[in-house]
Amino acid sequence: MYVGWHMVTNLITISPDTPIMKAREIMNENKISHLPVTDQNGRLLGLVTDRDLREAWASPATTLSVYELTYILQKITVESIMKKKLITVTEDTTIERAAFIMHQEKIGCLPVVSDGNKLVGIITTSDLMSVLLAAMGMSDDSGRLTILSEERMGILSHITSLLKDNAINIKSILIHPLPRYDKVWQILLRFKREDLERAAQVLAEGGYKVLKEYVKDVTPYLP
Repeated sequence: MYVGWHMVTNLITISPDTPIMKAREIMNENKISHLPVTDQNGRLLGLVTDRDLREAWASPATTLSVYELTYILQKITVESIMKKKLITVTEDTTIERAAFIMHQEKIGCLPVVSDGNKLVGIITTSDLMSVLLAAMGMSDDSGRLTILSEERMGILSHITSLLKDNAINIKSILIHPLPRYDKVWQILLRFKREDLERAAQVLAEGGYKVLKEYVKDVTPYLP
């Protein structure tokens, strides 16, 4: 999965001379939280967020009347408040790398640029969440089973063979470390809801302790 496959390309952008009142209007009308600022050739110059606009509104509010504040805000352009030192990615950046950058930097989006710093897209935390849910096969008609396992050669092959032999299709598989238990992994298997009970039975008969729901004490299910 790459950023270029999942980024938003139908972008709403503004120029540096856009008044901040107009920028807020654009955000509200389109229900977005980030506005890239570009030049006439589409090159990325900066980024304005809803937080930037809130801070611009709040800064002089305690000393000015409503009329004075409105007059000043009509004159201020986004160039004076936009973030200019941006972290960007390219289309060939992996989704997991983009998620790692956002998490590390505590930011809500990444502009995507091509050669010459031309803006070609944007990817947000909401986009990443959609990718994660799709990758996990999440849907209203699906359910999940969990197996706790040590790192063991061939375990996935064994699990998938058991299910294949019983004509049970797996919607998704995710493997993740189990917190506070060294070298124990969660194998998360998602199925169509109609196949869930049969999958649990087949796996149990194959020698696995299957978790159908959350339990506080996982000790009985440890490998």
